[in-house]
Amino acid sequence: MDAPGPAGLLPVATAAQVRRYTRAAMTGRWRWLTATTAVMIVESAIALLPPLAIGWITQDIVEHRATSAIVWPVVLLAAGALAGAITAWGSSVLLAHTVLPEVAQLREDVLTTALALPVDAVEEGGIGDLVSRVSGDVERVSDAAEGALGSFLAAGLTILVTLVGLASLDWRFALAGLLAVPIQAHTLRWYLRVSRPIYADGRVAEGRRTSALLSVFAALPTVRAYRLGDRNRDAVEQASEEAMDYEFRATRAATRFYGRLNGAEFVGLGAILLVGYLLVRHHAVSIGEATTAALFFAALFNPINTVLGVFDSIQQAIAALARLVGVTTSHPDRGAVTQLPDGRPELQAHDIDFGYGDGPDVLHRVSADLRPGEHVAVVGTTGSGKSTLASLLAGIRHPRHGAVTLAGVPVADIDPTTLHRTVALVTQETHVFAGAVADNLRLARPDAGEDELGAVLDVVGAAGWVDLLPAGIHTRVGAGEQQLTASQAQHLALARLLLLDPAIVILDEATAEAGSDAARTLDAAAAAVLAGRTGLVIAHRLTQAAAADTVLVMDGGVISERGSHADLVRRGGGYADLWRSWTTPPLS
Repeated sequence: MDAPGPAGLLPVATAAQVRRYTRAAMTGRWRWLTATTAVMIVESAIALLPPLAIGWITQDIVEHRATSAIVWPVVLLAAGALAGAITAWGSSVLLAHTVLPEVAQLREDVLTTALALPVDAVEEGGIGDLVSRVSGDVERVSDAAEGALGSFLAAGLTILVTLVGLASLDWRFALAGLLAVPIQAHTLRWYLRVSRPIYADGRVAEGRRTSALLSVFAALPTVRAYRLGDRNRDAVEQASEEAMDYEFRATRAATRFYGRLNGAEFVGLGAILLVGYLLVRHHAVSIGEATTAALFFAALFNPINTVLGVFDSIQQAIAALARLVGVTTSHPDRGAVTQLPDGRPELQAHDIDFGYGDGPDVLHRVSADLRPGEHVAVVGTTGSGKSTLASLLAGIRHPRHGAVTLAGVPVADIDPTTLHRTVALVTQETHVFAGAVADNLRLARPDAGEDELGAVLDVVGAAGWVDLLPAGIHTRVGAGEQQLTASQAQHLALARLLLLDPAIVILDEATAEAGSDAARTLDAAAAAVLAGRTGLVIAHRLTQAAAADTVLVMDGGVISERGSHADLVRRGGGYADLWRSWTTPPLS
């Protein structure tokens, strides 16, 4: 079971879940890992050649041998350098084949699951939490998998091979070197205990900082218009200070960690030198062997620090991996119904209540009925619940109480793919994806031909301006490319909807583009999309409501009036007042 994320954030996987994911990821990769380890063992053994050669040369000097005596030690050095380069290259290539495919798969798993997460789950934790996971956390795991794992394996094998080399010179050298182990083990145990919560909480703080930044940038025009800069800056500053505090704490812990490791090195090397002095004095080993032993142990400094220090990267990677696996295991319950009855289905809301997160209800006992072929308009003031109702009917959100049904089947029981092919929602906020105009349209139907794309553009009245683009339908639009106006982006969204060909269309102020010319063009496009389909329109202009079969008037999260436009005007209620205000010309 996932551990719940702090303060409503997305869940964080348990240690057991992380282990299971890692084991599953490595299934089928053991041959690559075995080959990598074998090459690294050879690489570690080759690393012993330089100390052996230097010890050999030292002994030749002590014994006053001829200059020609150093030829073979120099050859040994050169051969070791060449063989070391080859094995280092080989181990790097093999390690890449071992871990990089799994890192790529992890990225795909996280992104795929993130796109399928319920809107409520993402919004409750803040979009920044999800963004920090699919960016910073994936980067941490990638760095650890590509760098830390190879360093750990190489350094660990070097330590083992070097200790064997020390023992082969004299077992007392190996024993002296082991005096550093208790200090290192105690230091590592302390560091793991201290750093684990720091890194775990630090990743959460990073998510909060990302959320704070994104919330400001996403609403920058509003922030400027209402002069909310100081308040938002304070929120970002507070989140940043919290994230920096964890960075400082992690740095202080790492500094103490490496300081203690340096003390262990001093103890070990001092013991090796002392033992070497005593053994040489008693003629148990030669000066060359003592020199080799000292160089062996000195050569252990880097790999030992690497093995222990790589736990720093591993700690960060484990914290990041737990957050990523938490996303991949957060699969929403998918409905079991994949086939709806033939014909045009009826969409109904039955006494639904809804609220955001832990907040109060914003919809209260709302019922609505979209009969096949009927066009329903919803009007009301800002905050009355119109868009919330649209998202519930589209199945993007689910009510707290009551139910939304499609062809008599609860929407929650319908497979999302089946549901969204039947009920499609277009909102005022439409995204233009980076790519060609054709690519943006084919999101609805990847197999659509150019003739079909041209036909839907023509139906919604967008063919004219698309043809005027530099490369027509093949013009690249979106970020860093040809920029489209808001009305053109809405045109593409409506054309894409037409290509999808759903039975029920929900337009949430999808034609609310300011400007009379653009409004008329988009209204005509919306009418073309609604033709022959069941439709719900969140009306931005009352002329849209006047053309509907049924009008729902929302006020404070309830439906206060319902009926045809003509009936509501005759009743003289709130809708009639709105209509008079809309149609009465201003006094000159």
